[in-house]
Amino acid sequence: MPLQSVRPNIVQAIRAYRIEDLMNAAAQTGQHFLYANLGDAQSKQEVLDKIAESFMFPPHFGKNLDALYDCMTDLVHKAGQQPGFVVVLDQLPDNPRFDREMREQLLDVFRDAADFWAERRIPFRCFYSFR
Repeated sequence: MPLQSVRPNIVQAIRAYRIEDLMNAAAQTGQHFLYANLGDAQSKQEVLDKIAESFMFPPHFGKNLDALYDCMTDLVHKAGQQPGFVVVLDQLPDNPRFDREMREQLLDVFRDAADFWAERRIPFRCFYSFR
């Protein structure tokens, strides 16, 4: 099972892990599996739109990094006890409209979410890949 070898609260490159294996591991451990294929996204707004759509955020999602953090933490936390999360951000863009700095800002939101859940002793693992 791939999750046994991964710290419980981390954001890391997907590397040798297969998405299907991560999905199955999340199911076996009763954790939420959140997947966003960002292959068509070119800009920050398109990335946020695709994440919101894929993760089924509420219609009032503000489509900015602060709102993303709120949806990944407070909104879910208020919904009740959580079993854990396996998040996959597949094919993050690498272009002038979504450059390295923007990618790091996005990943920082997920790192902050991992810290939020770690404080509550809830596993939150986020894996990402680049196009």
